[in-house]
Amino acid sequence: MRYVPITEVDKAAMLQAIGVSSTEELFAANIPAEVRLNRPLNLPPALTEMELLAHLRELAAQNLHTGEYACFLGGGAYDHYVPAAVDAILRRGEFLTAYTPYQPEISQGVLQAIYEYQSLICELTGMDLSNASMYDGASALAEAACMVVNQTGRSKLLIARSVHPLYRRVVQTYMHGLGVELIEVPLRGVTLDLERLGALMTEEVGGLLLQMPNYLGYLEQVREIEALVHAKNGLFVVAVDPISLALLEAPGNYGADIVVAEGQGLGVPLSYGGPYLGILATRERFARRLPGRIAGATVDNRGQRGFVLTLQAREQHIRREKATSNICTNQALMALAATVYLALVGKEGLREVANLSLQKAHYAAQQIARLPGWRLASDAPFFKEFTVLAPAPAAEVSRHLLAHKILGGLDVGSDYPELLGGADSGGAVSALSFAFTEKRTRAEIDRLVAALGEVK
Repeated sequence: MRYVPITEVDKAAMLQAIGVSSTEELFAANIPAEVRLNRPLNLPPALTEMELLAHLRELAAQNLHTGEYACFLGGGAYDHYVPAAVDAILRRGEFLTAYTPYQPEISQGVLQAIYEYQSLICELTGMDLSNASMYDGASALAEAACMVVNQTGRSKLLIARSVHPLYRRVVQTYMHGLGVELIEVPLRGVTLDLERLGALMTEEVGGLLLQMPNYLGYLEQVREIEALVHAKNGLFVVAVDPISLALLEAPGNYGADIVVAEGQGLGVPLSYGGPYLGILATRERFARRLPGRIAGATVDNRGQRGFVLTLQAREQHIRREKATSNICTNQALMALAATVYLALVGKEGLREVANLSLQKAHYAAQQIARLPGWRLASDAPFFKEFTVLAPAPAAEVSRHLLAHKILGGLDVGSDYPELLGGADSGGAVSALSFAFTEKRTRAEIDRLVAALGEVK
């Protein structure tokens, strides 16, 4: 039932129980007269449920959506296909909550789902353990930065300029409160400048935060970077696209200490920016630095397998001064979506999703590179997203694509002006990134290329 009404008899009984005769008397006794509104609310007449639903549909129809427009936007949120079974399971009443399952005796289903989620994330990332999820990719990276500071006790931290600009801002906010100096490592082209990293990575620096593939879409030289970071006993944090791990090597295999990700691509719809899913996994030796909570498997007093919350290093559960984090309710429902998605598609299915995304992105790059006035920002390897240098302002390109029912590309030149104006830019006016998923058809990609060709 959408709405459970209260009868006049119910209302009278409630008022009698608290010792007042009317709602007006209740308000008058508790709300100062000067702050009360002494007139009716400025609202239109009430609508019936049928009229209201029709009105909401009219409002929704004004939005552009990916069911009607081909979406080539990326930058952390991707238009991957979400199987119908994911939503069907999420809507079950026993799962439809993001709240923490504190009582294991009545929460075995939710706890098992979280345990399965953690197991899948560990398999995907090559890490020893995962927590029960963060809010999103940005908060996961910021919490990983706190782990580095707490573990190393160092007062400086490096972050690659190739990391998502909004992620960098969130990390900066966290580090400011801790009194940690966050130092940005510049780019050389579209990837991290290894020479500058080597110079900046000193014994005073706790570690490096990297994104792989990076915000511009390109693959970083992770093994060389890992060696430079660990040479100074720093910690290596990598933010990944979880879909990419079906093709690219797991971060655990190339020496990452902490792995984070935005999990939206794993069965979570775009939803105008959220709710999303923050993934965080690490090595066993950092277990007590892990924020949030971990669901673990155990055996009850009858010898039956069961699931409980185990390590919880947040301030609600332990002494405030010993807490590693104050992050609260996790995105359990979104973590369940990722669990259902990964279980449904399996290893081969995830590999197919990743491979289709990669192949379509590379086909598009080849076609766009042939357009007069357009050029790729780099010939560096990329996964499903890449950056192009355009002959017109980004806003103009976007307006033109919208006229062709196309969403994209993303204006990255405003955050990376160094991509423009150099000797290699060829007089480009703007820089845009385009993302490709398994949903994009060849016809849609050809339509995108044709529309871009009309922009001079």
